[in-house]
Amino acid sequence: MLLGLVAAGLLVAAYAVFVERRWYALRRHRLDILPAGGPLHILHVSDLHMLDGDRRARAFLASLPQADVVVATGDLVGEPEAVEWLVGSMRPLRGRMASLFVLGSNDLYAPRPLNWFRYFVPHDKRKRRHGRRGRGGDLVRLLEADGWVHLKNRKLGGGLDGVPAEVVGLDDPHIHRGDLRVAARTRGGFGLAIVHSPDPAPELAALGYDLVVAGHTHGGQVRLPWFGALVTNSSIPRRMARGLHRLGGGYLHVSAGMGTSKFAPFRLFCRPEATLLELRAAR
Repeated sequence: MLLGLVAAGLLVAAYAVFVERRWYALRRHRLDILPAGGPLHILHVSDLHMLDGDRRARAFLASLPQADVVVATGDLVGEPEAVEWLVGSMRPLRGRMASLFVLGSNDLYAPRPLNWFRYFVPHDKRKRRHGRRGRGGDLVRLLEADGWVHLKNRKLGGGLDGVPAEVVGLDDPHIHRGDLRVAARTRGGFGLAIVHSPDPAPELAALGYDLVVAGHTHGGQVRLPWFGALVTNSSIPRRMARGLHRLGGGYLHVSAGMGTSKFAPFRLFCRPEATLLELRAAR
């Protein structure tokens, strides 16, 4: 009996490390939320945690459909050495109208081993960790040279291809860099908010944003049948750790992301993903 349990555990672990972690999926959702115009196709990618020379992740990115707008919600690199590889991998992904990104803590600091059980401790109870600085400046510079727009606590000027819109991006709220003061709605039209962690999503919805896109949670990374995510590493409820959710008068989309930390290379019942959001005029 004990031998059977051990064997089953080893099989599950092998599946989580060698199969599901690389079993990429493209999700699709349709939302009738535009005030007028459309359709508008938004491709959402997040938490790539790209390692230098990762050809399978690069091939998946290259296979994704062309979109009007592409948003990348942080934790793009998994190690400082991967900055150039990540920028090259994201080149075919660029949107027809706009390519927008925000950063996460893993873009700013080099990853380091940690105790996995730390994620079960509430965020405000954890001891502060001091990380080694990564190459966030190089990442921003190279992506911007490639046509990407870094929305670091600022708004994107103008609309989206004839669709009246107000687009804001926040720096990573998980490490207390986001500034909600820049997010006040100043004009009408469709409101899109881009942020790494979904923590400020309720406030953004209350400010009148129709769609908030975020990542950070990895969808829980390990999920159990009929229970869902074990942890979210966020203040949002576990049931909102991934997918599309109604939030006030708008919607929140949380990507389960494409990658994992190099020190926790597994996924269970939580496939890596990118998402294509098709936005149409409200009925």
